[in-house]
Amino acid sequence: MRKIILMMSVSLDGFIEGPEREIDWHLVDEELHSHFNEELGAMGGFLSGRVTHELMAEFWPTADADPSITGPMAEFAGIWREMPKTVYSRTLPAGRAGWNTTVVREVVVEEVMALKAQPGGDLALGGADLAAAFMEHGLVDEYRVYVHPVLIGRGKALFPAADARTALELAGTRAFGNGVVLLRYARP
Repeated sequence: MRKIILMMSVSLDGFIEGPEREIDWHLVDEELHSHFNEELGAMGGFLSGRVTHELMAEFWPTADADPSITGPMAEFAGIWREMPKTVYSRTLPAGRAGWNTTVVREVVVEEVMALKAQPGGDLALGGADLAAAFMEHGLVDEYRVYVHPVLIGRGKALFPAADARTALELAGTRAFGNGVVLLRYARP
């Protein structure tokens, strides 16, 4: 069965974006972007919320047409276009959307389990609000948190307050040359 893997960048103080939705503090250099391409290129699909999807759809469909785009960025444009995407949204039109995207209304456990049972690579989960819904239903199998060496003070937290405790096991770590550290945790 495929796994659902939450992959998110966070500041050292736990925020995925600043108070004005800024992510200019992300330290994505060629080494880290190449790593993302390797990890995401092996996935079987992307799961995201509307906001994350719209941000990605503003840039990646034609990013590789820009001659100033670096090798890893141009490579990711192709990965993003070709990868099956499921977008959870109550406002986008239901059904099929552009760039290999299917829009569904809400997280339904049985539907997610059916998606996990399909053949193919694991599923990359992105977006804090959607991740919170998946965590609430116990649907996240692995957490890949990329901690950036910066304190931003306030913004949107990766993990919302919760009444439940989730035990995890360390699955691996990796330090990148730019100071970003990957922490991988899996459900036992």
